[in-house]
Amino acid sequence: MKILIVIFLCLVVHVYSFPLTFVSPAVLLSVKSPKSFYNSLFASRYKSRLEKSQFQWKGIQVGDVDKDDYLNIDFTYAELGKSVSQSNYSFSRNSIVNGTVTEYDIGGCLVDIGAKTAAFLPMKESSLIYDRFSTIESIVPLNKKMKFQVISNEDEDGQLKVSLRRIQYREAWKRLLDRKMKNEVFEAICVAVNRGGAMFLVEGLRAFLPGSHLQGYTIDDELVGETLPLKFLEVNQRENRLVVSHRRAVIEKEMDSVKRGDIIEGTVKVLKSYGAFIQVGRISGLLHISQISSGLISNLEDVIQPGQTVKCMIIEVDKMNSRIALSTKALEPEPGMMLKDPEKVFNNAEEMGTLYLERMKTKNKQRDIIQTNKSQVEKNELKVNYSQKEEELMFGENILLNNSDILENVISGYNDIFIQNKTSDPSFKEKLQRDT
Repeated sequence: MKILIVIFLCLVVHVYSFPLTFVSPAVLLSVKSPKSFYNSLFASRYKSRLEKSQFQWKGIQVGDVDKDDYLNIDFTYAELGKSVSQSNYSFSRNSIVNGTVTEYDIGGCLVDIGAKTAAFLPMKESSLIYDRFSTIESIVPLNKKMKFQVISNEDEDGQLKVSLRRIQYREAWKRLLDRKMKNEVFEAICVAVNRGGAMFLVEGLRAFLPGSHLQGYTIDDELVGETLPLKFLEVNQRENRLVVSHRRAVIEKEMDSVKRGDIIEGTVKVLKSYGAFIQVGRISGLLHISQISSGLISNLEDVIQPGQTVKCMIIEVDKMNSRIALSTKALEPEPGMMLKDPEKVFNNAEEMGTLYLERMKTKNKQRDIIQTNKSQVEKNELKVNYSQKEEELMFGENILLNNSDILENVISGYNDIFIQNKTSDPSFKEKLQRDT
């Protein structure tokens, strides 16, 4: 019976010259009623969501509304039309607008941004983080006011496309740059691996971890899903490059647990002409040849060998470069003991280390006292020099004042003589009387 109804409707449509579209077997099998077949058949005629909505619109659904509510409306349709015509609904591309998700749709949702037509938020622009199992309902809530970015011009129906992902993308880079400036350690989850390293998700963005910067793990599928401490190696928004390091984060964490004066035990890894590199946990420390012994070392291999376990004192900590400087000379009970009996030096390392630190504290106190006395002497010398210069300045001012008085007396005397000579001249007297 159902198939007969379908054939009958197809004939009717053909008679009235409606434009037909291809009807798939899935549509025919899903037909439950003539009305549902009609809707499925003609829904594909419309290219836009607006035409589809107009086609499926059932009219105004009034429901249970009190008539008094209509009487309380204080404006007319003419006033409403005038207000709408005076409103500006133009939105420029890439502008940020406020909007509210009003309805979920196929492939996205509709957003009210105050335009004539509701804007459309595609699924791929709904969030910076989503997977193939995510749904638009689980990502974007209804009736919540949010900021959106306009990413298209109006189409033929006046509809715009908006995005949440692009706003989140800029905010994520801003937070990453702040973290880079603070040089802090953070945690992230591994989402993929490749031949060169692994990919971690940091603030919704993919960060690359080179295989050489992975400490204690191997690059395989078992790494996916692991959360590791990381530090930034490069944050470049312009080139979209985000590189992290696990090894640097681990070493920095261990660097926080060591300090100057600690006695540590490590293994000799490499010998160089200038000293030996000692591996202390995940930290590599340098035992310089000048810090091995107070005695003269002609051949470094005669004193220590690769693979040997040694005890050293930390004499310097460089947290910026994750390096430490070591010394066995500070642990010698007697000068040159490291060349004669290194085992004795290692056995008494803690005791000699304590004595060494006490000697250094005493020297530092003496140095501070000497520096304080030196500063006080310099201040006194400055005061004496200042008082002497002040006296010399006052003496010079007195001499200048005396000289100025003498000069004034001399000038006044010359004026008196000049006036006397002029008044004794008869021609001058006549000219003076005439001018008077």
